[in-house]
Amino acid sequence: MSLLIIFKLLGSLALLMFGMKSMSEALQKLAGPQLRHVLGAMTTNRFTGVLTGMLVTVSVQSSTATTVMTVSFVNAGLLTLAQAISVIMGANIGTTLTAWIMAIGTAGGGEATTFDIGFVSYIGFFIGIILIYMKKHRYIGDFLFGLGLLLLGLTTLKATGTSMDMGNNPSVTNFFMSFDPNSFSTTIIFLLLGGVLTFCVQSSAAVMALTMLLCSTGAMPIYQGIALVMGENIGTTITSNLAALSANTPARRAALSHMFFNFFGVFWILFVFRSFVDAVCGFVGYDVEMTKETAGAAAFMANASKLNFVLAAFHTCFNVANTLILIWFIPQIEKLVCWIIKPKTIDEEEDFRLHFITSGIMKTPELSVLEAQKEIQAFADRMQRMFTMVQELLTLSSTSGGKKKSNQETEFNTLFSRIEKYESISDNLELEIANYLDQVSDAHLSDDTKAKIRGMLREISELESIGDSCYNMARTISRKYQGKEDHFNEEQYNHLHQMMGLTDQSLTQMNQLISGRKDYFDVNRCYNIENEINNFRDQLKSQNIIDVNNHKYTYAVGTIYMDLINSCEKLGDYVVNVVEARTGTRMRG
Repeated sequence: MSLLIIFKLLGSLALLMFGMKSMSEALQKLAGPQLRHVLGAMTTNRFTGVLTGMLVTVSVQSSTATTVMTVSFVNAGLLTLAQAISVIMGANIGTTLTAWIMAIGTAGGGEATTFDIGFVSYIGFFIGIILIYMKKHRYIGDFLFGLGLLLLGLTTLKATGTSMDMGNNPSVTNFFMSFDPNSFSTTIIFLLLGGVLTFCVQSSAAVMALTMLLCSTGAMPIYQGIALVMGENIGTTITSNLAALSANTPARRAALSHMFFNFFGVFWILFVFRSFVDAVCGFVGYDVEMTKETAGAAAFMANASKLNFVLAAFHTCFNVANTLILIWFIPQIEKLVCWIIKPKTIDEEEDFRLHFITSGIMKTPELSVLEAQKEIQAFADRMQRMFTMVQELLTLSSTSGGKKKSNQETEFNTLFSRIEKYESISDNLELEIANYLDQVSDAHLSDDTKAKIRGMLREISELESIGDSCYNMARTISRKYQGKEDHFNEEQYNHLHQMMGLTDQSLTQMNQLISGRKDYFDVNRCYNIENEINNFRDQLKSQNIIDVNNHKYTYAVGTIYMDLINSCEKLGDYVVNVVEARTGTRMRG
């Protein structure tokens, strides 16, 4: 029988955790882009940042999701670190709503039992499954199904706790009575225990539910339960900081600011622990001095049933008070975390790693797509820099005048080696981003997210082709530079620089689209540049035949010359393909 009860307890916690996960993911799929826009638009100052973090967390029912979303925004350059700190403060307040839901769901005894919250779970299951099969409203159905699982888990947890009768279990009560409730060391022990438990189960909600169960049955004294809640606040930040170890500098700084916020709150609350807890108990109406011996079993259990509301109220009051204290010191917190975590010095030419995609932090598909988009933006910017190197390589080859000086040749070879490295980097970037998007596509995605991923896969393929074109042009210039053929004449160099200038304009337009919002991008500009490139290529092709026939230069020189012209035109085609993939339009017939 005891083994069955243990499995019922673990199973109800699993239902609770899975229900919260399902609710959070469904809400983010339902309103993911809107939530991102809200985060970006409503963080004009520290107060609106706190309000935004609180509202978003209440909406998605997950402070972790809000924190990760905020870190991703800092990573992507959409939020400053100071804005992110204020949002994280608000997320800590918003997550206290979960504690109130649990307080209602795990209430035992007294008036709290007049309404069976488990009945709502079955309504959620029934309506949810209908909406899921309707497909049009499947995300609302997923949310209701997750809500049903959450409430069913809470109901089962409450029933299991009642059947275990932990308040009258001598082994359980004796364990908690072995700790002196008035001792500071007892508070520290349970604080550490709460942190370790939260870190182990990776869910502060599950530990909070267990704490409420133990307190509401009269097994655990209130002060020890409050200490566990404080430990849960620390445990959840340890998880995020360990996950951020493999992330970039902004992500680690944002995670550290979250840890500092909670650690500082626990630090100051320890100095006013008893008085703060007593004030919360008085607000809820819980009698701290009541014992079973003096008041009787019935009155004691009725009083104990209020403890889950005491825990929820403390959780809220603690985070609100901590925010009210620290909101005035956000610039100082920013300076502190920037001083602790220094930016890494990386040789960009040797850096093959992804900058924005982080494997350590668990994210929803919406956030994963955001990070992939920023990585593609960096990829596109790198490809334009690579093309600029090709232009510089052509300039170096044109200034030799047939007599290559040793220092100029060294400069030429060094630049060519950089272009070779960039080509290798482009191959790696395409492969790593594609693998990441492939992992993201394994999740349950919205139709909009699926379309974005298809477009991004095409974008990285075309960007890698741009890198190949740049490398092929560099090799052609290198062969010409190292060979015995005559150099291009001044007119050919002018035409090549003019064609490369048009191609660079098209790359600039492409990067403006990728780095901005496609709603504000005039796709006709890119189309006009592409037409100009094609017309100029046709003009030079015809002129090249005439110039070869008139013996202005050899056929071999003309062939290399047109290879470079055609490569520029082909590169322009790849640019158009990237624009089409990003805008979802077809520019050419």
